[in-house]
Amino acid sequence: MSALFAPRTFPDVHFHILREQDIAAVSCVESDVYAFPWSEGNFRDSLLAGYRCWGCWSGNELIGYAILMISIDEAHLLNLAVTKHWQRRGVGRHMLQFIMDEARKSHCVMLYLEVRPSNHAALRLYAATGFRQFGMRRDYYPAQDGRENALFLGLELV
Repeated sequence: MSALFAPRTFPDVHFHILREQDIAAVSCVESDVYAFPWSEGNFRDSLLAGYRCWGCWSGNELIGYAILMISIDEAHLLNLAVTKHWQRRGVGRHMLQFIMDEARKSHCVMLYLEVRPSNHAALRLYAATGFRQFGMRRDYYPAQDGRENALFLGLELV
């Protein structure tokens, strides 16, 4: 882990496994944060597939979520978002640390993800956490002018 990565603690913030009844709230956050959001069906499919779907809550308010797919000894972070109101407060780091811990508890040795090269805030977070680029997926994301590549990043968890 990078020495630069020192997540703050948030005593009023807690994590719970997402349920079917949380999908509408998750979808609202997703639509507010991303120009090309996942659909409610994407989240429902993630739940049905058995992915680790976590909500981050402050009291009764959903402030973020993460979708983690685990396969044998690898984890793939499929989606992570923080509501605009809670961004730039360290919540994303806190959530990422939680996801890394969950992956380790499942005996994963690597955590992978894709990120848009244009998502500078996410790139700073992942770099500070110790992720490194393993490749690029061409035309991975929809974009205003067609498609955008994705950077394929990974982090050793051992």
